[in-house]
Amino acid sequence: MKTRTGFVKKDVFVVLGCIVFMLMSLGAIVNCFSEEAKRLKRRSVCLSNLKMLTLAWIIYYDDNDDKIVNGAAGISRPNEPAWVGRDWDPNYMHGKRLSKKKQIAVIKAGLLWPYHKDEKLYKCPQGQKGYNRTYSIIDCMNGVPQPDNPHGRGPKEVMKKLIIKQKSQIRISHQKIVFIDEGWATPGSYGVYYDKEKWWNPPPVRHEDGTTVSFADCHAEYWKWKGEETIKLGKMTGPTQLHQHVEPKTVDGKYDLHKLQWIVWKMGYYKPSVFDE
Repeated sequence: MKTRTGFVKKDVFVVLGCIVFMLMSLGAIVNCFSEEAKRLKRRSVCLSNLKMLTLAWIIYYDDNDDKIVNGAAGISRPNEPAWVGRDWDPNYMHGKRLSKKKQIAVIKAGLLWPYHKDEKLYKCPQGQKGYNRTYSIIDCMNGVPQPDNPHGRGPKEVMKKLIIKQKSQIRISHQKIVFIDEGWATPGSYGVYYDKEKWWNPPPVRHEDGTTVSFADCHAEYWKWKGEETIKLGKMTGPTQLHQHVEPKTVDGKYDLHKLQWIVWKMGYYKPSVFDE
């Protein structure tokens, strides 16, 4: 009786099935890496945009006797036009947006435009569609709060010392945030409480459960939030649900808020031990 050494039809199908499975698995892996590469590329572009905007912000005060540009988007003050014009619709809380043409026109009317005439710098590739600006200047950098009116961020007598209107007030430039990627265009500046353990504006989470920020020395960073409640709050909040003033409840949630407050204002209620002077 001869010993059978060749493949039978059943064996061939098994081998082919294994090959198909391996190819599908390989395809899934390649696709996974491809998506990750795309995310990293978008984040890299965003960080580059923030650096370029911050450079424009620096050149502005170099050209203007160390005066910090008005950081309240679309809100001009006497002798202080804003860094960008009013690129948001009055009914933005109801999801209304200006046309792209109008948004670009008021961006070009802003004080930083002459230093980098590129509309693409004002928007993150991962920002919400329909917005030509996704970046905001942080409260402390001559934003909405002013020495004569802190707009609820903290006590007037304290805030007038913390609101930065001159470059000379910035002691440690690599620790002072200038821009943050909110993901959409909002009025004014990105709001942060000084003396309350609450979010004023919600935490942006469009960068894989985190956001990007730039600092006064012109470097930019990616921040990934630690707290699940931070991420949940960011995901459930959009332009139509701003200013929820939510208080974090968990250790990680508090850490996220404290990290932001500490680097913006130095905090008015206590200093978390996890941060250094």
